[in-house]
Amino acid sequence: MGEVSLVKHEELPVPIYSELEPVYGSASQLKEAEIRFKNLKFKFIDLFDQSPDIYARSPGRVNLIGEHIDYEGYSVLPMAIRQDTIVAIRKCDSNESEKLLRIANVNGDKYSLCTYPADPLQDIDVKNHKWGHYVICGYKGFYEYVKLKGIDVGEPVGLDIVVDGTVPTGSGLSSSAALVCSSTIAIMAALGVNLPKKEIAQLTCECERHIGTQSGGMDQAISVMAQSGIAELIDFNPIRATDVQLPAGGSFVIAHSLAESQKAVTAAVNYNNRVVECRLAAIVLGIKLGMEPQEAISNVKTLSDVEGLCVSFAGTLGSSDPVLAVKEFLHAEPYAAEDIEKITQEKLETIFANSSTSLDVLRAAKYYKLHQRAAHVYSEAKRVHAFKDTVSSKLSEEDMLKKLGFLMNESHYSCSVLYECSCPELKELVKICRDNGALGARLTGAG
Repeated sequence: MGEVSLVKHEELPVPIYSELEPVYGSASQLKEAEIRFKNLKFKFIDLFDQSPDIYARSPGRVNLIGEHIDYEGYSVLPMAIRQDTIVAIRKCDSNESEKLLRIANVNGDKYSLCTYPADPLQDIDVKNHKWGHYVICGYKGFYEYVKLKGIDVGEPVGLDIVVDGTVPTGSGLSSSAALVCSSTIAIMAALGVNLPKKEIAQLTCECERHIGTQSGGMDQAISVMAQSGIAELIDFNPIRATDVQLPAGGSFVIAHSLAESQKAVTAAVNYNNRVVECRLAAIVLGIKLGMEPQEAISNVKTLSDVEGLCVSFAGTLGSSDPVLAVKEFLHAEPYAAEDIEKITQEKLETIFANSSTSLDVLRAAKYYKLHQRAAHVYSEAKRVHAFKDTVSSKLSEEDMLKKLGFLMNESHYSCSVLYECSCPELKELVKICRDNGALGARLTGAG
């Protein structure tokens, strides 16, 4: 008797190849990859006198729609890009005297050699940012995961690592996630472990938080679970991916504004600031919609936690749009800390006592824009599903592409005006695209 089983691709382990063609295809991309891998191997031998044991690769990504909502529990719609990060790794002999993690880069002029102890419990100094910290995120996350799962990988050993990345840094294409994911997969492989893709996506999302950014998981999920030629609707809690086949007649052009976003360095005033504002907006909405202050503080972590209450309120007005509750209960003027504390009956420092990165935000922030952040999150979450529904609709391709462009334009307006994660360079770039025939144009990435 035979058996046929269908397994979702996120349940599968990371594929292992002995040649480059299944990964990079043929023609120019394959030639380019062959040169990169050859140079990476020579660099490794030059630095560490031995060849690497194994190579791991993770791509960057572009988010088509669904910006700054993954950490609020909402679905997003990214796809992987060709640019990637490759990690070459070698497990050091157990009799080598010092157990060290030596992390180098093919671009040694820009990224100097970083050396760390082979200690999974080491702390990362987030105030002293180094590029090698991203690899240590993966190292710590891997050991945390195997300990949780009861997987025996033996005593920590020394590792030699060389990185080659082609994802532009600070460009909104997730160079950091590509590095964290490829490093984690390389460490796993060097230590003889392979996990399902969805578990790697989950652990890499959690471990990047060691560097001080409260990311939501989209970047890691698409880097690990992407498939060639297909976008993915990524859902969270638990992480899962649904294939989205984009219309063949449309082209997505990814342009770099050349304005760099140093997400980890500026987290307290930019990225993490928005995470804190969203949680405060959610807590205040919960209280205004009938929750006891302590109940809201204890149970409400994201805007998705109070969406049901907002939709119930909207129902009294004949609608299902949670933004109606935002308009009714959160004023557009910025809130001072004292304004929020009157509503919550609790000091903000107490609410965020367990999060050092959030406390950094409170020290840096002068006021909080709760109305704007909540309005963006709820409206952007709706646009993601409208985008997916449009792709699978019976519209003509021309009308479908126009609708997708309209949704992208709406998303950009919301990101730039309500979420304020744009910049003058992005504004100019979006204008140039639209003036020259783009059906839609929007920022992507942390902003």
